[in-house]
Amino acid sequence: MPDSSTEQTLFLYSTTVSDVGTVRSNNQDSSFAGEQLVAICDGMGGHAGGDTASTIAIRSLAHIEQQKVHTDVASVADMMETSIMAAHDAIVGKAKRERSLAGMGTTVTAVALVSGYWILAHIGDSRAYLLRDGKLSRMTTDHSYVQHLIDMGRITESEARNHPQRNVVMRVLGDFDIDPRPDIAIRSAKAADRWMLCSDGLDGVLEDSTIEETLREVSDQGECAQRLVSMALRAGSTDNVTAVIADATLALDADAFDLPHQTPLVGGAANSSLESIADIINEPVATAPALQHGDSSPAQRAAALTQNQNADTAQEQAPRVAQPSAVREEAGDRVNLDTGEIPVVQKRDGRVTADPNDPEVAKAIHSEQVQQRRNARAKRFRAKIGTIVAAVLVLAAIVAGAFAAYRWSQTKYYIGSNDGVVAIYQGVPTNLFGIELSHEVERTDIATASLPQSWRDEIADGIAVDDMGDAHHHITIIRQEMKNFASGSGSGKSSSSSKSSASSSASHGSASASPSGSSGEANS
Repeated sequence: MPDSSTEQTLFLYSTTVSDVGTVRSNNQDSSFAGEQLVAICDGMGGHAGGDTASTIAIRSLAHIEQQKVHTDVASVADMMETSIMAAHDAIVGKAKRERSLAGMGTTVTAVALVSGYWILAHIGDSRAYLLRDGKLSRMTTDHSYVQHLIDMGRITESEARNHPQRNVVMRVLGDFDIDPRPDIAIRSAKAADRWMLCSDGLDGVLEDSTIEETLREVSDQGECAQRLVSMALRAGSTDNVTAVIADATLALDADAFDLPHQTPLVGGAANSSLESIADIINEPVATAPALQHGDSSPAQRAAALTQNQNADTAQEQAPRVAQPSAVREEAGDRVNLDTGEIPVVQKRDGRVTADPNDPEVAKAIHSEQVQQRRNARAKRFRAKIGTIVAAVLVLAAIVAGAFAAYRWSQTKYYIGSNDGVVAIYQGVPTNLFGIELSHEVERTDIATASLPQSWRDEIADGIAVDDMGDAHHHITIIRQEMKNFASGSGSGKSSSSSKSSASSSASHGSASASPSGSSGEANS
């Protein structure tokens, strides 16, 4: 474990520049530049998803800025890992509640200066570079598919820049089934150490040698960040481009000097949560300086034109400062402690915190998770009840329909056959869900075999009648036809004529019996 004692006191000063670039319609990068913490998060997952994921990660890490300079290094390292894991849980939870955000995620690369040591936390393919004694070192390893191919010796660094799968990350925070634990490294800090954190929109187009030369030759932080982002755009970057520059400054006697104070800067998508971040660190925060577009580069001019056409981006060009809630409340402004995903707790001394390691914040997170599980169970229960009710209603409708169909069928009659003889049935000659809708009410002594074939076919299909009286009338006609057929005087033609008469009688009722009967006698 590093020794927290040091004779020299190092202070961190930083700045950040984040630009939407020449192709993208919105900036999904988020960055933070403070006196204790610097961070870059490159969001992914669509127009809203990438913005949300990277902002959640910055909010989750921001409380590290509150830690005092002389703090236990191992404790802060644990805080950084816990905060990144809390951001992962928050991103996953939000994606589950808002399906439009499904698949969102973000990289995280963060550096904190604690008691003379650098603490580096990293996951994804954003990068951290350290310039020490004029020599540049890449301090992170990309968690990407192309880096895996490089490590396996299958492609070179130069080939990786144009590889078709260069944007595929293998470890990242978010709504994915992959390991979200960050890499944590601790390294002794030295005066004049310079860090450069960036999204892949910058390191994907600029060579390490170019980055090293710029960091070494441009001492002014703001100018250095501006130049790196501008060069990336000039080199043809098609992504959002973000750079964070952080310098370690030595103070031999902190009590003897009135050290300058830096207002933490927030860049990119996280600008939309400026007040929330001010509440988390309990001090003012400001939007990062916008990229100063010149006329020397077509890429810069295209980016400027794009931003001038975007009202939201244009509003971000003017720096904005957000005060913590206590100051806003005194000024009469509406106070909102909501950070969106990471709970903010106001402690008894009036201080607010969103540190996942704080017992009260941890309790708030647990309470939210318990409530979310209760809400999820209630939602599933309501859905189950709804399904049951719907099934009951459908079944009731089927039963009611079947009953109505049966009641209607029992108002009908027809003439059919049973055991080779003609019979009268109440109902209709069909079934509903296997239930017969008719039953025999009267059987005659007329054998179906004694009838002409045309009559047999009609009886087999069922001759519909209006009521029992009509049925008896038809039985009389059928009986007469049986006699005609048995006497041998009938023919196919006369049988058809008699059947037609019977059908006509079905239409006109019993009043037609006499004409039909006369017709039968004439045929005889």
